[in-house]
Amino acid sequence: MARIISIGTTQHIDLIKAKLGRELKLFERDGLKINLEESPAGKFTFLSCCLVDFRENGCTEEDIQVILKNYIAEIISDIIMSHWEAFLLENIIRENYYYFGNEEKKIIYDYATMHINSKLEEEPWKSVYWVNRKNKILQKISEFLNFNNHIVIDGFIRFRLKEYLSELREAADKAVDDFLMEREYKEFIQLLKYFVEIQEPQIDIVHVLINSSGVFKLFDGNMRPIRSDCLGGFILDLMDSEVNYEDLLIGVLVTVAPKKITLHYKKDKWKQAMETINNVFAGRVNECVGCHLCNPLLNN
Repeated sequence: MARIISIGTTQHIDLIKAKLGRELKLFERDGLKINLEESPAGKFTFLSCCLVDFRENGCTEEDIQVILKNYIAEIISDIIMSHWEAFLLENIIRENYYYFGNEEKKIIYDYATMHINSKLEEEPWKSVYWVNRKNKILQKISEFLNFNNHIVIDGFIRFRLKEYLSELREAADKAVDDFLMEREYKEFIQLLKYFVEIQEPQIDIVHVLINSSGVFKLFDGNMRPIRSDCLGGFILDLMDSEVNYEDLLIGVLVTVAPKKITLHYKKDKWKQAMETINNVFAGRVNECVGCHLCNPLLNN
């Protein structure tokens, strides 16, 4: 009985055995009998593929080895992507960002997963970035098995997939940046909400008109431009001029603290500013579905 190849791993041994077992049954149709032998060695488990017998079918033992290695490369690359990648990413986050709490690490992990798959798909394996990573890993494993009959997956990932690991670390770093920015944004929103809650509304209703360039104007409930003296000197001459700053708009609204805000804007623009206004003035904001102010915006 000749051993063709052996696989060592600390994880997912049952999954590897099941996938490999299905492939080996295909060999039996061609008169090839290949057994799987499992043996533990400390924290590792090894699977050995052993050729028991084969009938004359035009295949040499070398041919069988090449075909089997191709199957094994496909199985290992798929398991690394489908099962090992999450473990690797969680380890990177745990080791490099140990000072975050468990819930925070989960959020960072979700951000990192979106980064490596470019936020394009709900299911990672449908992402072209996921497929590209898998193909690169498959190529690395195939190249290794061309010259080796023994592979330990843990060591292979650590020493042969350094570029892949760097990609995961980079995704984790970006995820932490995203998390910190999101946290700062939420703290900023809470501060603005506090400012709004502690002051008396200076105007009951404010209509906000934003054109396609981001320039805004404010109108009262009677659709008249709001005078600058109603803004407590925040803007010197808002009635006669236009201001092209989203943060200034939010600052003005916080200063005025109206009871109700109606937004007139093109819905596919200014998403972040509108989200901030909705968060700060929760329960006070309406979006106009169409009026004489909105109609010109839709044509821009």
